[in-house]
Amino acid sequence: MIEGHGDDLYKYHRPIIANFSSNLTNWIDPAPLKDYLRQHVGETVSAYPEPQPYTLEARLAEAWGIRPDQVCATNGATEAIYLIAQSYAGGRSAVLQPTFSEYADACRIHGHRVTSLFQWPEHDRLPEDLRMLWLCNPNNPTGQVTDKSRLIHLAESNPHILFVIDQSYEDFTLQPLLTAREAAEMPNVLLLHSLTKRYAMPGLRLGYVTGNASLLYHLRTHRMPWSVNGVALLAGLFLLGHPEPMPFPLTDCLEETARLQALLRRTGGMDVWDTDTHFMLVRLRMGKAAALKDYLALEHGLLIRDASNFEGLDGAYFRISTQQPEDNERLVNAIGQWMEM
Repeated sequence: MIEGHGDDLYKYHRPIIANFSSNLTNWIDPAPLKDYLRQHVGETVSAYPEPQPYTLEARLAEAWGIRPDQVCATNGATEAIYLIAQSYAGGRSAVLQPTFSEYADACRIHGHRVTSLFQWPEHDRLPEDLRMLWLCNPNNPTGQVTDKSRLIHLAESNPHILFVIDQSYEDFTLQPLLTAREAAEMPNVLLLHSLTKRYAMPGLRLGYVTGNASLLYHLRTHRMPWSVNGVALLAGLFLLGHPEPMPFPLTDCLEETARLQALLRRTGGMDVWDTDTHFMLVRLRMGKAAALKDYLALEHGLLIRDASNFEGLDGAYFRISTQQPEDNERLVNAIGQWMEM
């Protein structure tokens, strides 16, 4: 799905002063990484990178306490999604909805029969003809985390199914999640990770998959050479080589998320979903999210995510990501003005 993602500020001619539409947050200062890349990008783009990103995969493995053959670096988590769908083409896949549309899109492109699930299966038993189950944890757009013990039980109870669990937002929650080491010990689990979300640099496109070595060997047979560019590799090695290059006060950010939720609920006229991370789903009781989005962008320079194109949601839904307190208050006040019109 090319159209419909967040961060579509290019559609608006007015400058956007606060961007709530993507699941990034301005609580992270990317300056250290930008400064480093500025100093080294010239020499990097003048040479070919490694055809397969062995050095980065070795560093990631070291960071997680696993082997390099249990890590597969990719051009963002999205390449990992399409690579997995391609590597296991055909058969029946299920996607736990509402969620990121690329799981279903990638599966359809590669010949999967896609089933949407809107609730957990009874007794955690999944159909015998199901080959793959896709879920996002923490989930986009709800921000909610599936209980870790339940996920493990589900995977162990359905050994015939490959579980693809997108943990791109794992650095933005305090809830327990599967670790790369745990996934590597399971024969039917692949975890997706994102470096550039944690460090607020999505334009670099840098992600990776962790899991059982035999599963990742199969993925590598379908990965094209040089899929991860030299600048992204340079950034990844810098981030892994510095313990805390760009600090992120997660607890403070989540406290501000709770405050933002309370402010939105106090305005009335909307339902605000509980969340386990820094972004949240909101439903207008009256009006359309698309109209609110245009008003906020054109009149106030604030951008939100119209969530109506997530499967199972309608035109009343939008998603926002917590920003700094002054930006959040500006958003709440602007929404209040729109409701009074």
